[in-house]
Amino acid sequence: MPKREISIAFQTDKRAADYIALAKLVNDYAFDAVTVYCDAPYQPSFGPLLLMAPHIERARIGPAGIPPSRMHPLDIAAGTALLADVARAGTYLGLVRGGWLADHGIRELKPPLAAMRESITIIRKLLAGESAGMKGRVFQIAEHARAPYPLPGGRIPLQIGTWGKMMAALAGELADEVKIGGSANPALIPWMAEQIAQGEARAKRPPGTVKIVIGAVSVVDDDRDAARFAARKAVALYLPIVSQLDPTNPPQSPHQDGGKLSLREGEGSPEPELLERIAALVAAGDSDGAARLVPDDILDRFAFAGNAADIIQQCERLFDAGAQRIELGTPHGVADSTHGIRLIGGRVLPALASYFM
Repeated sequence: MPKREISIAFQTDKRAADYIALAKLVNDYAFDAVTVYCDAPYQPSFGPLLLMAPHIERARIGPAGIPPSRMHPLDIAAGTALLADVARAGTYLGLVRGGWLADHGIRELKPPLAAMRESITIIRKLLAGESAGMKGRVFQIAEHARAPYPLPGGRIPLQIGTWGKMMAALAGELADEVKIGGSANPALIPWMAEQIAQGEARAKRPPGTVKIVIGAVSVVDDDRDAARFAARKAVALYLPIVSQLDPTNPPQSPHQDGGKLSLREGEGSPEPELLERIAALVAAGDSDGAARLVPDDILDRFAFAGNAADIIQQCERLFDAGAQRIELGTPHGVADSTHGIRLIGGRVLPALASYFM
């Protein structure tokens, strides 16, 4: 069995001292990678990563993921080179198409596949010390454009975050990893592998060259019910969006379960009526009410939630389905993140040790 990995991810909404404290905490445990997000309007990734890097000795670090629509590839390459200079166990670069940027007045680069392909070309050429000159469909870079800063000592692994068929196939051609964000659904992994394989074949890369990473909201606590309710509140914020992206379970008819719309096991995705009710409650500021509408089966498909034993079982199912890395995301704990991180590091990681060999 190939070696599997666990990483931990943080939202970029903290003070400088908090990033340093979290870096010191995760360094006490055997995490393989530490990630920060790059969601607008939160802080961009590189500042928090540069604060964390000196305190992380064993895990590689990187962003997941940066939209080239928000940060120009010239700047992404420069930030990556600087991060590589201080990352003690290595770094990686995560890129995403960058959905929902229009909500903040940021125009998404189009066509998206060309924008991603050209971004990768520019970044890789700069980091290799080559001219990044380009007259592309999306980017026009001067012929004399070269990195004027110290370059990384080796190739930086590239991750593309996506749920889409065409972007996954592009990752099969060009990337090292594909990240499925906002999911804990084992059924999604073989489907994604099929999409990636098309790109691997086009580029004449061996099947399985590109690793699959899957991650979502995680809440871990000895109080299982409290952890699952906290996760429901977090999932309710993005469930109406990500549930429609999952191609593995088409919508089916719901049934009544104690007055709550639910789904029988394996029947499919949440019904539009349920999603509309959740979205309306979130918009009205009733996060508790929205959380109470999220059924158990849907929660387990879109989050990691419960006590340590629950998280271990979820990770085992994902590894057995073919995930190479599982990323446990914010908020980690009920009251504060540190208790959840200690449970993950102290209980979950040791229980999964057989997958890490």
